[in-house]
Amino acid sequence: MRPRNRILVVAAAAVIGATALSPLTATAVNENEMAAGRQDGVGLDLAFLGRYSTGSFDESAAEITAYDADTRRVFTVNAKAGTVDILDISDPAQPRKTGELATPGANSVAVHKGLVAVAQQAERKTDRGTVSFFRAADGKKLRTVTVGALPDMATFTPDGRQVVVANEGEPDSYCAGEGAGEGAGEGAVDPVGSVSVIDVRRGTVRTAGFEKWDSERKTAKLRAAGVRITGPGASASQDLEPEYVAVSADSRTAWVTLQENNAMAIVDLKHAKVRKIKPLGLKDHSLPGNGLDASDKDGGVNIAQWPVKGMYQPDSIAAFTSGKGKGKGKGRKPYTVVANEGDARDYACYGEEVRVKDLDLSPTVFPNATELRQDAALGRLAVTSSSPRDAAGRVTELHAFGGRSFSVRDAKGRLVWDSGDDFEQLTARLHPDHFNSTNSKNNFDSRSDAKGPEPEGLTTGTVNGTPYAFVGLERVGGIVAYDLTDPRSPKFAGHLSTRDFTGDPAAGTAGDLAPEGLHFIPAADSPNGKPLLVVGHEVSGTTAIYQVG
Repeated sequence: MRPRNRILVVAAAAVIGATALSPLTATAVNENEMAAGRQDGVGLDLAFLGRYSTGSFDESAAEITAYDADTRRVFTVNAKAGTVDILDISDPAQPRKTGELATPGANSVAVHKGLVAVAQQAERKTDRGTVSFFRAADGKKLRTVTVGALPDMATFTPDGRQVVVANEGEPDSYCAGEGAGEGAGEGAVDPVGSVSVIDVRRGTVRTAGFEKWDSERKTAKLRAAGVRITGPGASASQDLEPEYVAVSADSRTAWVTLQENNAMAIVDLKHAKVRKIKPLGLKDHSLPGNGLDASDKDGGVNIAQWPVKGMYQPDSIAAFTSGKGKGKGKGRKPYTVVANEGDARDYACYGEEVRVKDLDLSPTVFPNATELRQDAALGRLAVTSSSPRDAAGRVTELHAFGGRSFSVRDAKGRLVWDSGDDFEQLTARLHPDHFNSTNSKNNFDSRSDAKGPEPEGLTTGTVNGTPYAFVGLERVGGIVAYDLTDPRSPKFAGHLSTRDFTGDPAAGTAGDLAPEGLHFIPAADSPNGKPLLVVGHEVSGTTAIYQVG
């Protein structure tokens, strides 16, 4: 059995909250020991148990994960091979590959009571995709149904009766003269985004679309509310791109992140209708506790308040219920947690990412524009070219990609709480020599100008009656846990990193890199009777098993 070495790190602050943190001296920890599984924080004990490695580096060989309790099998999307790898975790310290599902174009996998669902994009991603169903026990394919273009994520409803699929409908290009895909605007290969609702027993598919917002009046109303509709020549239904799905405990409602649009769709599953599109607003990085390191050329860690607004642009979303928090009514209320990764549109003939130093800033709003445009200040920061401008075309607000955080939102999509600059503060303390490193090289400060630690994967789970959120930091690596007992005041509960900065990422000696898909296994379903966290790591091509104490 692989040894489970752990180093307990006690930070200068016992708990990280949503308020500003005072500067702390970095804890001196041998980074070699950190790779064995370093836990930092209070409330939870996160321990590395074991991993399965595909041996592939930076080829998306381990992404989304799911688990079947009856067979004690983990299913991991291996995009490089076009398969879903089947791992036996009867001994979670030594996961073994026992087979694979042939699933070319696989983007997502979900499991419910012995049934596996795999979302697969078409060979040409603008064509309609499919969801295939398999038996977990022997991998036999049972059925394939057609859904929308680029099905990016699929999940079962808690009652197991339906599978909900986020069809991103991402364009191939915005170039004129290349033909038109389904629902594409003039000169663009851009299918519509949609949400498919699959009846598991019957195999029928209903589609919740966005076409009712295509009129000029309704599209203008969405924009005025803060929903980003920016694709050149695209209608609202083409421009809205579903990314990830969470479903309510009663299986009636789905919350769907529209990442590029900085919005969330609320879907009525009974009628397969999008009921509302909720803009998610902007994060003010000029406020205490919302700071960021905005430059990769400032010579060090410089988490500070800047005149920048962050677009939350969440990727992963998960749902939970809580009896705490304000509001009318009794009983438990639904909430969602979202990982505010951020994403810029970058296609042939159209890209929206620009650096602040290349923009003409309004001297009225930014009287110190010359200083701000320096590389060591905001000059290197990536922002959207669609940032607001005045009548003269000068930028009046700087909109950066992502919130570098995770948030709690209520059932209507309203912000309840945000982790502020916790993640950068934490990683600055724990990785002082590799702060804001990228995930394929051991470097320093390379991602400060572009989304920082980049929280992407996220899940929730209950340990001894306490609900937790587990968030993966895609760039610097590691998992961060928060206690969600009070949704309006989550508490930092633990951190684990199995990345080894003394190793060589390309050689496979740097541990686990780029956590992508997180899946929580409750104690009742676990092969060793303990809660587990299964994480697919995209860059290292590894599926890691962690025990949650």
